[in-house]
Amino acid sequence: MNNVNSLIVGKNARRNLRGRKNTAECMATNPIDRCWRCDPNWADNRQKLADCVQGFGRNAVGGKGGPIYVVTDPSDDELVNLKPGTLRHAVTREGPLWIIFARSMLITLKQELIMNSNKTIDGRGVEVYIANGAGITIQFVKNIIIHGIKIYDIQVRGGGMIRDSETHYGQRTVSDGDGISIFGASNIWIDHVSMRNCSDGLIDVIMGSTAITISNGHFTDHNEAMLFGARDTCEIDKIMQITLAFNHFGKRLVQRMPRVRFGFVHTVNNDYTHWEMYAIGGSQNPTIISEGNRFIGPNNRFAKEITKREYTEESVWKSWQWRSINDEYMNGAFFIESGPELVNRPFSRQDMITAKPGSYVGRLTRYAGSLRCRAGKPC
Repeated sequence: MNNVNSLIVGKNARRNLRGRKNTAECMATNPIDRCWRCDPNWADNRQKLADCVQGFGRNAVGGKGGPIYVVTDPSDDELVNLKPGTLRHAVTREGPLWIIFARSMLITLKQELIMNSNKTIDGRGVEVYIANGAGITIQFVKNIIIHGIKIYDIQVRGGGMIRDSETHYGQRTVSDGDGISIFGASNIWIDHVSMRNCSDGLIDVIMGSTAITISNGHFTDHNEAMLFGARDTCEIDKIMQITLAFNHFGKRLVQRMPRVRFGFVHTVNNDYTHWEMYAIGGSQNPTIISEGNRFIGPNNRFAKEITKREYTEESVWKSWQWRSINDEYMNGAFFIESGPELVNRPFSRQDMITAKPGSYVGRLTRYAGSLRCRAGKPC
């Protein structure tokens, strides 16, 4: 079900949307969640989650088809001779793996966690925190799903010898301090993560990465939230296609939700409740389609503009296709459009999620962020 307009919450929709969380009724309020959250047996069929992704990352299968790997050890002491049972050991294995956690845990990464292809990190059913150390690196790999974890207080680390697969380790330079860094990678889905306060970006997507969906996230307490396309000279990012859907951009965010160079970004049914400078920015002629979002402007009367074209004269950016479709503006927020109206969509409905109007965003994003799932009950 890839059409938000076909969303049916059920006979008890109104009662559900008022959030009676003590009932066993399904709490799903958007079509990605509707695919799996209503099943009380989700924990017995975890890999069904891979069938639920929509948008440009819709072909991301993660570790589907592979065995379950249970992380039992939160330590990250060894970076080359890895300890079985640790998250670093899990993500560097060959072949598909569906990675889950034996219990709630705080994982402090000594250096960046470099993932191998065909992996799912699935934090459902416990509380998984990646904090106070390095972040996650998704570099030159495919088919990654990251779901249901919290990432915060990520720091720059000095680098060194780090294993990135069973057969290879190598010297890494200083890490950037991103929460999640996506570099030359494709078929990526990041869903139901809660993120705040990283040294660099919360999520950066650079160097020809594409086919990415970031959905149901909750983001707070950060300056430069998301960078899509790192440099003006990196034209390989013209292939970049990213969907942002059903996310909540919340308190104490400043800018870059996202900031885009080149590429095509569809930001659909997100809740932009806070920004201090601007919400959506870019340079180098990216295409940005803002559809069915809710934008609540800050009280600062000089920061109510949603958009920012950086380092570019209007005579140049006026041809860039930045369009606002059925967005809802509140507290004086306004979006300056440019370029041609979006008449014939360049991608299929599978790639471009069909949006609800911005007035629906409160319910569509109600459960953004890491969920408190319990086995045997709808999540």
